[in-house]
Amino acid sequence: MVTVTPYIPAQITVHLGPPTASAANVTVSFADYVKNVASSEIYPTWEDSALVANILAIISFALNRVYTEFYRSRGYDFDITSSTAIDQKFINGRNIFENVGRLVDELFNTYLRRQGFVEPLAAKFCNGTTVTCDGLSQWGSQELAQQGLSSVEILRRYYGEDIEIVRNAPMRGYAPSYGGTPLRRGSRGPQVVQLQVMLNRIGQNYPAIPRVASVDGIFGTQTENAVLAAQRIFNLDPDGIVGKGTWYQLVRLYVAVTELSELASQGQTFYAVNWQYSRVLREGSTGEPVRVLQYMLQVIGSYINDVPMPPQTGIFGELTANSVRAFQRFSGLAIDGIVGEQTWNAIFDRLAGIAETGPLPQDVAQEIAEEVGYLVQAGVIPNFPGQILRLGDSDT
Repeated sequence: MVTVTPYIPAQITVHLGPPTASAANVTVSFADYVKNVASSEIYPTWEDSALVANILAIISFALNRVYTEFYRSRGYDFDITSSTAIDQKFINGRNIFENVGRLVDELFNTYLRRQGFVEPLAAKFCNGTTVTCDGLSQWGSQELAQQGLSSVEILRRYYGEDIEIVRNAPMRGYAPSYGGTPLRRGSRGPQVVQLQVMLNRIGQNYPAIPRVASVDGIFGTQTENAVLAAQRIFNLDPDGIVGKGTWYQLVRLYVAVTELSELASQGQTFYAVNWQYSRVLREGSTGEPVRVLQYMLQVIGSYINDVPMPPQTGIFGELTANSVRAFQRFSGLAIDGIVGEQTWNAIFDRLAGIAETGPLPQDVAQEIAEEVGYLVQAGVIPNFPGQILRLGDSDT
C-alpha cells in the first residue's frame, strides 16, 4: 500500500512468466509496457472507443499492481508478470501497432478509479469468448463500440456507473512504501499514521491485535502493543519494531483484507493536506487547515518547550489557541492567538527548519522542505469504519 497519490511509474519491471517460475525480468518504460500489452491483447482494427476502453483497463490494472506493491511486498523484484492467468499478456520484443502506440502516447498517464476512491481500479478483463470474467469483455467492448457507445460508456457498462477517469497523473520513479528507517517507540509522522491505520484495519480480521485508540502519528505504547501482537500472530520477531519485514507483512495483510487488488475493493479515500496558507484560523475554526496547524505545532512543541502541543482534533479550541499564542510570543509576533498568513508562514518556516536539521522522518522532512502537499491518514474514533481517512478529514 503506497502512501501518496497514485503516480505513473517511469519504468515497470515485468517477470516473463508466472511469479515463481525461473524466468527473466525486463524493465521497460511504462508507456512501452502498455503499448506491448495492448498490441498483444487486442486488435488494431477495432473501433477507437473499444481500443481506448481496453487501453485504460490495461493501464489501471498495471497501476494497481504497482500501487498495492502486489509482488514487491512479497519479496519479488518485479512489479507484474506476463502470465495471463493472473496478470496481462506481455511479449518481450514484439512489434507495436501504430494506432495502438499513438493512443497509448495520449493515454499512458490516465487511469480508472471508483468515485471517492484513490487506488487505480484493478480493472480485470478477459476475451469474453473462450474466457469470461466479472470485468471487461474484450470482444464485448468491440461489439458495444460498433453500436456507437463511447469508451466511457463501455467502461461503465462493465465496471459500473461510479467509474471515473483520472487524467494527467504525475510520473516518477519507483518509491517503496517502506521508508528505509525502522519505526519504533518515539517515532512520529505520516508513516506512523499509516502503520496505525493498517494495524486497526487488520485487527478487524484478527481480534487478538489490540486497537490503537488514537491514530495520531505518534508511536506510543498502544502502537507498540499492537505491533507486538501482530508479530506474534504472523510468526515475526516480536521486538515491537517495524522494520522492512514487519512493514511488508502488514502491507500484504492490509491489501488482502481490504481487497485493494480486487475488482470489488473496499477502496481507500484520501484527502490532500496542503502546507500552504489558506485562510484565517481562530477559536471555533474546524477542518483540514486546523489539523495541519495542530500537527505543525505538535512537532514544533516537541523541540521548543515554550510551545505546548495541542491535540490533533481538527477543532481550534482553547488548547490550540494557547499553543498559537505561545508560538507567537516565542517568535516575536503579535500575540492574539489568531493564525493569519504571517503566523502560519512563521509556523511553517519553523517546521521547515526542524525538517532540515531533524530528526524528523525522512519522508516528512523531504515533503516539508519542498513545500508540497502530502497525504497522511487520520485517526478514527471510536470505531474504524472500514475505510481509510486522511488527516484533514472532518465532519464539517
